[in-house]
Amino acid sequence: MKHTCKWLALALSGALAFSLLAGCADQDASSIAGSTAPEEMQAAAEPPASDALVIAEQGIFSAGGTVIESDGTFDMANYYTSREGSTAHVDHANVLYQIPADADGLPMVFLHGYGQSRMGWMTTPDGREGWSDMFLRMGHSVWLIDQPRRGEAGQTSVAGTMTTTPSDQTWYTQFRIGTYLDDAFTYNEGSQFPQGEEVLDQFFRQMPPDTGMDNAAGDQGIDNTVVARAVAAAIDEVYERTGQDSILVTHSQGGLPGWEVPLYTDHVAAIVAIEPGAAPEVESNAYDALLEQQIPVAFYYGDYIGEEFTDVPAAAMWSMMAASADTFTEAYTAAGGDSTVIHLPDEGITGNDHFMFQDLNNDVIADHIEAWIQENVQTQR
Repeated sequence: MKHTCKWLALALSGALAFSLLAGCADQDASSIAGSTAPEEMQAAAEPPASDALVIAEQGIFSAGGTVIESDGTFDMANYYTSREGSTAHVDHANVLYQIPADADGLPMVFLHGYGQSRMGWMTTPDGREGWSDMFLRMGHSVWLIDQPRRGEAGQTSVAGTMTTTPSDQTWYTQFRIGTYLDDAFTYNEGSQFPQGEEVLDQFFRQMPPDTGMDNAAGDQGIDNTVVARAVAAAIDEVYERTGQDSILVTHSQGGLPGWEVPLYTDHVAAIVAIEPGAAPEVESNAYDALLEQQIPVAFYYGDYIGEEFTDVPAAAMWSMMAASADTFTEAYTAAGGDSTVIHLPDEGITGNDHFMFQDLNNDVIADHIEAWIQENVQTQR
């Protein structure tokens, strides 16, 4: 009889469950069931609603890259130390992907910016849900890239020099999160960036080095063509696996090779550029490829951009960068292309810095991007 009571208490909810526990010894299951309406029994038996994200398929692979080989003949007798006649697989992209069970949107390929990796799309410094999960919930498969010579794609054909010179304050200021005054990190007025020492600790620790750039000399830079070719190879692989073109989402430095990707693939459905370093120059090869393929483009910029923000050191610099989007859009739309420049404050979305996808209102911005996709992309491609 004790087992019957336990089962009934778990199966039913609320006051009914407590009444059963009190009087179970005097009643049997049939009399209890008979005193409850069928619809109430069904509701009690159903599990609570869940917001669990169901992934139908996930995996990780490398795309693009090349193989280099050293001169000479490999010495098998000294296999551990011999490097002559050896090969290295380098300069590829590393792609982690997830496909939701209810996928009904175009695939989204995410390309990070300088000093970052795919981690930035997956979470936030305070542990909230990142854009990758948000767009999975919207029905998109997500394909998260570590670009060549960064993160899990660190194998490189070009030797770099990684500096140990501290630079947290520099990037914090450049990213328009705030400033560093009196030995303390400050936040811009109305900032949506999550705050606290633990948050900043997590944010700074998500920055990996670039293994193929001479940071010490500062004269080598990032090879946009190497990155663009690898990303294009990843997008071609997405097409092979899904039969769909991809929406390419870029951020900051990733925006520069992002414009070149259509030079090497015709499977880009749209580009969403989150504060790119610059727009493509009008009549450049990248511009012509975008126009020829009629790829819709959206630029997204946050707050604290413009000379009026005198207390934000990087505001004027970002204003010049953003101006290139206006130049591009004017020419692109006049030539028959589709380009939109979105300044979030103009949309009533304020307080966002260079990392809008990690800000407290990242869900609001994700919804805005999805609305743009629905209106401008899926009806065209």
